[in-house]
Amino acid sequence: MNNWKKALGIMAVLIMVTVLAACGGSGEEAESDQSATDSEETKKELTIGQINWAENIAVTNMWKVILEDKGYEVKLNNLNMGATMKALESGDLDASLEIWLPVQDANYLEEYQDKINFSDATWFDNAKVGLVVPTYVEDVNSIEDLNEHKEKFNSEIVGFDPGAGTMEVTEKMIKDYGLDYELLSSSEPAMIAEIGKAVENEEPIVAPLWSPHWVFSEYDLKFLEDPQKTFGGVEKIHHATRHGFDEDYSDVSQWLKNWKMTDQQIGELINYVENSEEPIDGAKKWVEENEELIGEWVK
Repeated sequence: MNNWKKALGIMAVLIMVTVLAACGGSGEEAESDQSATDSEETKKELTIGQINWAENIAVTNMWKVILEDKGYEVKLNNLNMGATMKALESGDLDASLEIWLPVQDANYLEEYQDKINFSDATWFDNAKVGLVVPTYVEDVNSIEDLNEHKEKFNSEIVGFDPGAGTMEVTEKMIKDYGLDYELLSSSEPAMIAEIGKAVENEEPIVAPLWSPHWVFSEYDLKFLEDPQKTFGGVEKIHHATRHGFDEDYSDVSQWLKNWKMTDQQIGELINYVENSEEPIDGAKKWVEENEELIGEWVK
């Protein structure tokens, strides 16, 4: 009888150990599965820097639409250029879609080339930067003409975001040409508003601008000649990513490298975005109408 009881006790212990082991294994397996799911979900989230420039708002919203169609969750983080570089370095941003080289953002390339990835690939190959005036300002055609007519412009160059590469190049240009001018900082929308107001009243104004930009289809403006080439010649637009991005998002990394746009394509995209209640709505419309082109990028 005692032997029988002992056998039953041993069997009960064995059953309990088996059940506990099974439960424990199931928990570990569930935890492992959950961990893999969490990792997958984390990898599907992307944060892209957005700068308050017309073409930047257009392309960041365009990529948000494209990537979300592919199952990614995309957050756009509004920052200026300096903060964008720091956020890429720290890993708080995954990507920035607008780096102008070889001149405009050369200072950021020099400072951060070992801290973030500047892509060799370009998405726009015919960009231009310089000072512009309305075409009705007929006696000013070169930067060298500005000092002679400084009273006309109140010795002021109407600028945009402080810290932007083009603003720093403009400061250098003032020194290179010995201009008796002050560069005023504001924002791109404020600068464009000042240009619009001046054109409406046929008043002179000088400002740093770049192409592609929708403002050239709105107002009749001309680039001033730059004999010293302070602003450089043809600029190309690249993108940049944080370290480790290629490994974490290999598909997206390749898609960004495949990305190419023409003057007409970027102009139309900016127009759609500018004329929509929300930028994302204009971007969606453009993406829907350009599926074949986008298919070449995300193949």
